[in-house]
Amino acid sequence: MKKSPDTQKLEEILRSPAFSAEIIDADLADLAKLNYTPQQIADRMQQITNKAKSALGNWIKLDDTHSAMITEVKGRIPCPWPHAGNFAKRVTTLKDTQTHRQIYFSDLNIHLIAEHNFFEGRGSAFRVEPKEIVEILF
Repeated sequence: MKKSPDTQKLEEILRSPAFSAEIIDADLADLAKLNYTPQQIADRMQQITNKAKSALGNWIKLDDTHSAMITEVKGRIPCPWPHAGNFAKRVTTLKDTQTHRQIYFSDLNIHLIAEHNFFEGRGSAFRVEPKEIVEILF
């Protein structure tokens, strides 16, 4: 299906280096205040996803304060940056069982954070807020 001119223009803006760099800089500044790096966050997200895979579709207790669940759909999604990278359409939901806060993230989110320091754009359905993920992960 052909994309509309409006959709094409929006994609160009969202993929522009200046737009992404502004978001990345703001997120890195937030992380610096919290004393965490994107790699620490991505590593922890990957550990959680790896543990939750065994219980696909069901909650699994990770520790005294965290549970996680994986949902997966057919297909793969490519990295929007211009390099090879294709990721399962898998979503991990992480729940803090004491505060009842939840956050979800995809395999692509893990890659984007680890490799590109990108937590997605503000307002995006899969935006991972740095402060929120740090509070729930650690």
